[in-house]
Amino acid sequence: MPNPLTLTSLPLFPLNTVLFPGGQLPLRVFEVRYLDMVRKCHQAGTPFGVVALTGGEEVRRPMQPTESFHPVGTLAQIQQLDSVQPGLLHILCQGHARMRLDRAHQLPHGLWVADVSLIAMDLRCGVPEDLRSISQALSQVLHKLHQRQLAQEDRVQGPSVDLPTDLQLDDCGWVANRWCELLPIPLALKQQLLELESPLVRLELVGDVLERTGIAF
Repeated sequence: MPNPLTLTSLPLFPLNTVLFPGGQLPLRVFEVRYLDMVRKCHQAGTPFGVVALTGGEEVRRPMQPTESFHPVGTLAQIQQLDSVQPGLLHILCQGHARMRLDRAHQLPHGLWVADVSLIAMDLRCGVPEDLRSISQALSQVLHKLHQRQLAQEDRVQGPSVDLPTDLQLDDCGWVANRWCELLPIPLALKQQLLELESPLVRLELVGDVLERTGIAF
């Protein structure tokens, strides 16, 4: 079995969110420790890692405990960067491969960096017949969000809602990931779903959540 691809000294952005592969994430960047990192990543076309917090806060404050975070996260590639004013950046990122932290440490100015191993992308898995309703419900939700976005003439800049393709709607991993982003479920559960190796199992668990909450059914 080939060794997983590794990255060294990858900058990390601990957040109170879980970024899924293929998902979009808008961020306001104003802390000094992240401003330089984001500019360098954008100029070089290199990613940073998004990891979900288990302790501490997104914004560092005096006397605050050091951040702690889950060992599995997602690579984020900057798609758009806007310098709103001095000391404030608006960026739009897209999630790519999942990653596992092998070793992390904090630099003197507060930025976390880590050596990471990339986790293999989900193998394509067609949506089975008994889970088709989950895919169809997602299509309806995304179409409604797309139409709502088009109707907002002065909408705030952020991620666009694209209409799904038939190929995407027949991919267990893609459908499960988009539902994970939309569902109002606890951060810890989203993290568990992110870490699942099987996209089919991830979609089945999403279906259980939808059934229990009555969302889209």
